[in-house]
Amino acid sequence: MAEQQVITAGACLRSARLFNYLAIASTTLSAVLFTIGLNIADKKMAFLPLAMSLPPVMLWLAASIFVYAMIAHHPDLKVRHYNKWAGYRYYAVVGTLTILANDIAHLPTGWGGVWVLFIVALVPWSLYDIWKAGREDWQQIQLEPKHD
Repeated sequence: MAEQQVITAGACLRSARLFNYLAIASTTLSAVLFTIGLNIADKKMAFLPLAMSLPPVMLWLAASIFVYAMIAHHPDLKVRHYNKWAGYRYYAVVGTLTILANDIAHLPTGWGGVWVLFIVALVPWSLYDIWKAGREDWQQIQLEPKHD
């Protein structure tokens, strides 16, 4: 007889928060690397802040597709809900800034303004979702055994 599997309430909470945590981490890391690049670059290396800050965003953008797909089929519908909205938010911000970043960078704030906009548009809402998920009443889930 197949053994019954259990997904704990804590595991459901972690799954609901995972996409937001990683989106915040990659965005914050990129902003920090951009700031470091600004402080060490001279006129001959004006590309350095962008060259340093874009890889974490690009890597998380690629990895996030797998994280999103992994959580999208979670047995708990609340976990799916939090994952769906975290993905919508992240992909909307990244997609919009991909299109508008060059135009925004020509404003007096420069590329720093693009990164501030990225952080302001993503991080507070993601933190709110993490907080809101923590206030949910998560339940342990019993999975039906698979019969071969």
